[in-house]
Amino acid sequence: MKIRSGGSASRMLVCIAALISLTLLGGCMYPKEMKKENQTNPSEYIAVVQQSIETYHQKKSVYPIKNSEMDTPLYEKYVIDFQKLKNSGYLTNLPANAYESGGDYMYVLVDPEDKPRVKMFDLIAYRAVSDIQKKVYDYFGKNNAAVPGGELYSPGFYYVDFDKLNMKAPEIKSVFNRQNRIHFLVHETGKVAIDYGPDLAGLIREKQLQSTLKKGQKLLPLLVEEGHFVPIQSFDYEWDEGKQIPVPVLK
Repeated sequence: MKIRSGGSASRMLVCIAALISLTLLGGCMYPKEMKKENQTNPSEYIAVVQQSIETYHQKKSVYPIKNSEMDTPLYEKYVIDFQKLKNSGYLTNLPANAYESGGDYMYVLVDPEDKPRVKMFDLIAYRAVSDIQKKVYDYFGKNNAAVPGGELYSPGFYYVDFDKLNMKAPEIKSVFNRQNRIHFLVHETGKVAIDYGPDLAGLIREKQLQSTLKKGQKLLPLLVEEGHFVPIQSFDYEWDEGKQIPVPVLK
């Protein structure tokens, strides 16, 4: 199956991070609540875009997605090109919560070769990691390769100590469970990522998956299958000794 496309998703993400960094330097804080347009049930937007994607593919045998670099993380790789959908007449209005409409979500396609599904990822969280990463690398360079780690999370992984970075921890809720506030991890190499451990633990407990998981099984796909969102800026997670363990590979 063909998944050819045009444009550049990776360049778009770089531009997004740069724009947000300028906003933060201007004194703006991360929002505590989502914008009104982002509070709409995402399934309403997903269903419309999914239908448009399928129609486009039936007619053209390719998907309306942007090109990406080879090393683009899996769940950020196939960014939907809304302009192609509009120009072809398969989508009249862009989702109000999409980045292209001024919203806080990027629409992507997952598993385009076997089971193409439209999902979203949270740009607020994406931007937060980008900002923290810059601070951590600066700290890393000024402190003999020491990381601004706080409490030990798992061997080689620490919660980010924001006091050491002289910054306030972003207050962002997880798209997978609005009861969970996002926490940030730093690996001993200096790499920063979102901690999806609480989301995974809650899902595994809710679905009673403990007895079905095998040692070393990758866990992030569980989050993808259960909702409208994909995890981004994340380490891999594996099942080991009855719990989710991060491994130092970015998805």
